Amino acid sequence: MESKARILIIEDEEDIVEFLEYNLQKEGFELEKAYNGEEGYIKAKAFKPDLILLDIMMPKMDGIELCEKLRQESEFKNTIIAFLTARSESFTQISALDAGGDDFINKPIKPNVLKSRVNALLRRHPKFNQQNSAKVLTFGELIINLESFTIEKEGKTLSLAKKEFELLALLTSKPGKVFKRAEILQKVWGNDVIVGDRTIDVHVRKLREKIGNVFIQTIKGVGYKFND
Repeated sequence: MESKARILIIEDEEDIVEFLEYNLQKEGFELEKAYNGEEGYIKAKAFKPDLILLDIMMPKMDGIELCEKLRQESEFKNTIIAFLTARSESFTQISALDAGGDDFINKPIKPNVLKSRVNALLRRHPKFNQQNSAKVLTFGELIINLESFTIEKEGKTLSLAKKEFELLALLTSKPGKVFKRAEILQKVWGNDVIVGDRTIDVHVRKLREKIGNVFIQTIKGVGYKFND
């Protein structure tokens, strides 16, 4: 990141806070920390972070409640919120995303994984995402031209149906973000068209056949995300 990203850690376990603080400081990020939900809200208002690493189970105000509260305020609309959780149940992930979270990081976290995930999360922020205003998106061998509605892979132009392109454009608008199925249906098909979940699955399958299986990842019980 060319400018220093501001990261707020909200976690009630001191050893985890120390681990995160030590490893993120080595990467040159500006850090602030809080040990419960209420303190986290106060720190978020004052610090104005680009990224919040948020525990779910905390005293005074849990992570789900805090995330919902932050998302109700316009100043946090671009703030990336990633939940820290030791849980792997799909209902926890769904609750985190329903509350307005962008992603989740499972504990325990290895230092190299932490660095990679944090940098990937920050690339979704408008301040650090150089592709936000770009008309041409490049992901390795895949080139997407949003202006001409064309896709190229390994120098060959691919033929995509209109909804396939719109679905791909949505997923690539925020690489790494998990798009819930309801959000995909609303943004790609709209409220005036009645389609089922199976429609998304069919379009994802067709996209994978054309661009390869490595780009679009299924998050079971939640939706899909595009891996860059």
